[in-house]
Amino acid sequence: MSIRQWRASERPREKLLRNGAASLSDAELLAIFVQSGVAGQSAIDVARKALDAHGGLLELVLLDQQRFCRIRGLGSSRYALVQAAVELNRRLLFSRVREREVLNSPEVVRDYLALHLAGLEHEVFAALFLDNRHRLIEYRELFQGTIDSAAVYPREVVKHCLSRNAAAVIFAHNHPSGVAEPSETDVRLTRKLTDALALIDVRVLDHLVIGRGQQTSLAERGLM
Repeated sequence: MSIRQWRASERPREKLLRNGAASLSDAELLAIFVQSGVAGQSAIDVARKALDAHGGLLELVLLDQQRFCRIRGLGSSRYALVQAAVELNRRLLFSRVREREVLNSPEVVRDYLALHLAGLEHEVFAALFLDNRHRLIEYRELFQGTIDSAAVYPREVVKHCLSRNAAAVIFAHNHPSGVAEPSETDVRLTRKLTDALALIDVRVLDHLVIGRGQQTSLAERGLM
């Protein structure tokens, strides 16, 4: 049955307008972007099947264009709409991070980093460069690697900090496996970078490991 044949109170768009976006399920939200169904399936059916087949909302929105467009009922126009929404969210989070001291907004910082790094198929090492009030100067992806490692060079990190006049930094990298558990290599690297940056009076505030739907703080674990 087409969504147009549903009672108005059950249609995703009308439900959003009446109760707010937070009242919708993932499938209902995605159905608004899907807009129309296919033979024998409503837009919500298409959305629900896509979510189930790919493990959830995060995994679905992180698909590349080719893989996304292979899903029945989706296509390039839906891909463009979804990616526009993701980018709007990323820019909103960036604005929120820049407006306040980073240490006062840990959840916003984690969400922002997850939008950049979660779901990537290769490892990326990134940094948030901060001023002396711990406000964001810049987010920069510094090194990229293979599916399970990225070579990180402390000398290059020092150069980046000096060129931005950073007073502090938060590091982050993803685990393509999706498991946000710090390795011994992660811990050793963090301590090596902390020692190198201490020579130029730059504090390492944290190092976050980004997985699928989860993030782990080395500082909170006492591993700094």
